[in-house]
Amino acid sequence: MGKVNAQTGRTTTVYTRPLARLIEQLQRLPGVGPKTAQRLALHIIKRSEDEVKALAQALIEAKKQIGLCQVCFHLSAESVCDICRNPNRDKTTLCVVADSRDVIALEKTREYRGNYHVLGGVISPMDGIGPEQLHVEQLVRRVSQHKIQEVILAISPSVEGETTTLYVGQLLKPFTKVTRIAFGLPMGGDLEYADEVTLARALEGRRELD
Repeated sequence: MGKVNAQTGRTTTVYTRPLARLIEQLQRLPGVGPKTAQRLALHIIKRSEDEVKALAQALIEAKKQIGLCQVCFHLSAESVCDICRNPNRDKTTLCVVADSRDVIALEKTREYRGNYHVLGGVISPMDGIGPEQLHVEQLVRRVSQHKIQEVILAISPSVEGETTTLYVGQLLKPFTKVTRIAFGLPMGGDLEYADEVTLARALEGRRELD
């Protein structure tokens, strides 16, 4: 990170090297631009050494300990996540989402009491992502082998999301009732950015997949 001196034509460093490296790493986070990265970096270096060590340790431990649930593929520090282990959840209903962020968004509505299945993305040929790169095969096996009475497809309404919804729906129809949530969202909107009320109404207004 630097700028060109108008008089000498040489690049001068704006930040000392360790600070520049910290800002560069923070900029790699989604949604973090140069100004936000700079603000976060300056905030971090102003904290005490113990606080910074605690942050660094939390990052390292999270990376080491968090994996995927062996049942639903939601983020979990255990082999089976808390939702799948919860005996009070409705085991006959399965909500299929693209990402763990969608699970978190739907859980905040407090409207859904079934279980989940996280695909790990959406079908996107342009990005080289086909069904084989997602947890589609495991989903079909799970639905076909267990007494699932309804599968709710809750995938954001982008072009790729629509493709994924239709593809997965056709695979599951021979085994169970398949519905999709009703969206009060514009085409291309993301579940994680929708408010709780919109998501709750989307769940209530779900309809059977054609």
